[in-house]
Amino acid sequence: MTIKNSAMILLASIAFASCQQKEAETPATKFIDPANMDTNVSPGENFFLYANGGWLKDNEIPESETRWGTFDMLHENNMMKLHDLLNEAAAANAKKGTPTQKVGDFYKSGMDSATIDAAGLKPVHGMLARIDDIKTSDDVLKEVAKLRTEGLSQIFGFYISPDDKNVTQQICQMYQGGLGMPDRDYYFNDDERSTKIRDAYKAYQVELMKKIGIENPEQAAADVYALEEKLAKASMTRTERRDPYKVYNKYSIESFNKVTPGIDWKIQFANMKVTGEDSLIVGMPNFFKEMNKQLSATSIDTWKKYLKFHVVNDMAPYLSSDIDDMHFNFYGKEVRGQEAQKPRWKRVLNVVDGGVGELLGKVYVDKHFTPEAKDRMMKLVNNLQETYHDRIMRLDWMSDATKQKAIGKLNTFVKKIGYPDKWRDYTKLDVVPGSYVDNVIASANFDYDYMVSKLGKPVDRTEWFMTPPTVNAYYNPAFNEIVFPAGILAFPFFDMNADDAVNYGGIGGVIGHEMTHGFDDQGAKYAADGNLKNWWTEEDEKRFGEKTGVVVEQFNNYTVLDTVHVNGELTLGENLADLGGLAIAYEAFQKTEQAKKGESIDGFTPNQRFFLSWAQVWRANTRDEELANRIITDPHSPVEWRTNGPLSNMTQFYDAFGIKEGDKMWRSEEIRAKVW
Repeated sequence: MTIKNSAMILLASIAFASCQQKEAETPATKFIDPANMDTNVSPGENFFLYANGGWLKDNEIPESETRWGTFDMLHENNMMKLHDLLNEAAAANAKKGTPTQKVGDFYKSGMDSATIDAAGLKPVHGMLARIDDIKTSDDVLKEVAKLRTEGLSQIFGFYISPDDKNVTQQICQMYQGGLGMPDRDYYFNDDERSTKIRDAYKAYQVELMKKIGIENPEQAAADVYALEEKLAKASMTRTERRDPYKVYNKYSIESFNKVTPGIDWKIQFANMKVTGEDSLIVGMPNFFKEMNKQLSATSIDTWKKYLKFHVVNDMAPYLSSDIDDMHFNFYGKEVRGQEAQKPRWKRVLNVVDGGVGELLGKVYVDKHFTPEAKDRMMKLVNNLQETYHDRIMRLDWMSDATKQKAIGKLNTFVKKIGYPDKWRDYTKLDVVPGSYVDNVIASANFDYDYMVSKLGKPVDRTEWFMTPPTVNAYYNPAFNEIVFPAGILAFPFFDMNADDAVNYGGIGGVIGHEMTHGFDDQGAKYAADGNLKNWWTEEDEKRFGEKTGVVVEQFNNYTVLDTVHVNGELTLGENLADLGGLAIAYEAFQKTEQAKKGESIDGFTPNQRFFLSWAQVWRANTRDEELANRIITDPHSPVEWRTNGPLSNMTQFYDAFGIKEGDKMWRSEEIRAKVW
């Protein structure tokens, strides 16, 4: 995963998980279990099904999930650990202001469904009353600013992060937003699935308008939808947004006021608690031009209905079950195919982790993360970094001048493993035992103030953008860092008792994946110091584009549902990271004693076990609705193609399983993707 900053995650997450080392699988466990395979499928026909077919047949998707695989099972294991910690904190009757009190009371307030149901819409009555008082477009903007400090990002996105071209300085950044459906493409795609979701969204808008008590809800919903559609039309596609140069548009406040003459951004920023700033970065100027236009072209009455709908829509998961269920029926059932809500404790746990994640994370790592696991992880990272160095030096398509710049970037990777060196201070956050919504808003306000406080201060490169229990990992180009939260060290990624083939095929591939994000089509635009600047020779940049084009074409040709194809442009960064990560991990594995000896385990050679480990990491069943949604919104390819796509470019895989010309997994030499 590539992450740009704490407020804007560019790529969708992939679940990783963790466990305490003493809870790892025993040596008797089959880390490559033939029972999970389907040997009726030839490895040359479909390696994903060959490696995982037995497991896929035996593991149906639970009704509360949209996808079920090894990631999800590991995530479930991690959730159970966090659940125990939260129950202990909730029962502790801890002293006011202590970490245990804040974590426990936050969780307890979210689990008090009787009080939440009895309150109905009362927790947001204050917000709705403020919206009722709006009379002008300036009032609209003032309310949007107020809501933002309370955690509701209305109409447009706003965050503070390092300036891409001067990463030692924090700067205000503006982004498109304002839509109720998951992506702007849902407003315009004319396929049957998109049309069905569009109709369901319009019906949901009407029902929620009724719940809020808005007169003539059908017309109100139609007006709000029409406004969203205009904003969507002015929005950039996800593929367009992948180019960091396209979304880097720096303005002085005075010059941006001229782009949006109906908005005084100095006043707007002051209402958003930002003062003393003279410049900003705007991701999508055309979006803000349209927003400026609609502030006068759309009636104030419609803007008020728009804000009311989106306030309740955004707050629905924290409100009474009737409102929460309406929200779930659209976003869960219609969009993703989820049959039932997750248990309440899981939903509340996720909110607590998002609100006071480092308080919860500190307790988590104290109990579930060992120094031995951290040391072993660092050794693996260093091994792959050395291998990456060797591979760069051997590249036949890159000049020495660019190689030296690439090596310089690789050698300056910051490596963060487990948890932050310094923990965030939550002293000023007041958590109360009785009101879930109050705690959600207080947490959001605390986070917002923390973000704004970064302005005018040196960039803190020790900051983490995921909490320690998070089942994920990321690369951050501004800090040129690879980050692996404590939640990653568990089988099938890693186990102290597993053979090297399993660990290198699992966690090794993940480490190489995150490293390669520093050199994918986005990461390669950032230099070793984190700044957005070109460090390539013109000829090398051209060759790199030609090589990445091969990957785009390969994945564009994969059919997922009916006539729906993988979007090779949208998924390019993740596909490059998978391809590079797997190749680097394989070469690093070849340096181990297991690979050198070549002794088989359970009938599989070390190299075969390496590739089988890679495949079992990605095994999952996914609902069709979720697949269709991910094709539009997710920069990762579906799991089958994440497995088979990179493998089909590796001669070593062909050799390990006897893949030959004519097999479906075979790609002729001249079209095999070889980048890093």
